[in-house]
Amino acid sequence: MNKKTPAVIVLEDFSVWPGFSCGAFNDAEGEFVFNTAMTGYQEILTDPSYKNQIVVMSYPLIGNYGIIAKDYESERPFLSGFVMGEMCKNPSNWEMTETLESFLKRHGVPAIEGVDTRALILHLRNKGALRGLISNQVSELGRLKKKVRMIPSMVGAALAPQVSCREKYSWSSSGKFHALVYDFGAKRGILRALAAEGFRVTVVPAQTSSSDALALNPDGIVLSNGPGDPEPLKDIIEVTKALIDSGKPILGICLGHQILALALGGKTYKLKFGHHGSNHPVMDIESRQVEITSQNHGFAVDAASLPDCVKATHISLNDKSCEGFSHKEAPIFSLQYHPEASAGPHDALKYFRRFKEMIEKKASRA
Repeated sequence: MNKKTPAVIVLEDFSVWPGFSCGAFNDAEGEFVFNTAMTGYQEILTDPSYKNQIVVMSYPLIGNYGIIAKDYESERPFLSGFVMGEMCKNPSNWEMTETLESFLKRHGVPAIEGVDTRALILHLRNKGALRGLISNQVSELGRLKKKVRMIPSMVGAALAPQVSCREKYSWSSSGKFHALVYDFGAKRGILRALAAEGFRVTVVPAQTSSSDALALNPDGIVLSNGPGDPEPLKDIIEVTKALIDSGKPILGICLGHQILALALGGKTYKLKFGHHGSNHPVMDIESRQVEITSQNHGFAVDAASLPDCVKATHISLNDKSCEGFSHKEAPIFSLQYHPEASAGPHDALKYFRRFKEMIEKKASRA
């Protein structure tokens, strides 16, 4: 039996959480958040929206079905570290290509197991998301406690350009309508859902100008999910204003939802501990229908700040935060949660169809 290497979590409130190293043998720094999903750890690991964050999994056993090639949401992990109660060392799944442990080490992701994740998550719920680190240097707590206060805050962090593609590319080349996706950290699930709805899909970097985007002659534009604080993305917000003025149908998802709100004159704010999981109830305000949704965000739109030309359409049943809005006149709507799920429930896949119907309606008037 291999001897386990002790590791430790140190948070900015100087609380210490012992465990054992089970990933790459180096330190991790970032904002600690927790995810309540029971499955989908590979999608979580490869979601670019977790850039500069360390994810604590609430489900006690992680890694039991290994890593599956087709389940990647991006080309690699973007999160800083991973925390589990227990990591499965001997997974069983006919589709797996490697173990979770191998995946973490191959990509240089530090991880820790043997942590009382239930107590840690309750701590984060009470205190809010905290900066912190994972380290194998368990005898140097004094140094680690000094180091933890130097970790940058997520507030003011403009991270979308850091995770975006560097050049435009085609995801799907066939379809009646052309959807252009701004990549702020786009999950592949969004691209798959658009292709399944019959779109030709082109993906462009986060800092693509409005003129370059419109020169590609899209029928509709999708502003994707992504990491960090939306407010410092000033250039992207200005580009979004120009895209709104173009009259093209626009769908905003997660960070894209927040960027749309800011471009329309609204405001955003930092949530206490964010929404991270695949079981978040959201209500459609008009129909009163409830959807169970997949979510991953630490900021939210202030519904009260939205201009009169915009109406809130969805609300979180957990904390009453704004989960969606639509423009009263222009072909624009957005969702704070992930309609593509990946992984998670499929309650909201219908909104990709709604986006297509919006484009069809505009085309019929042309």
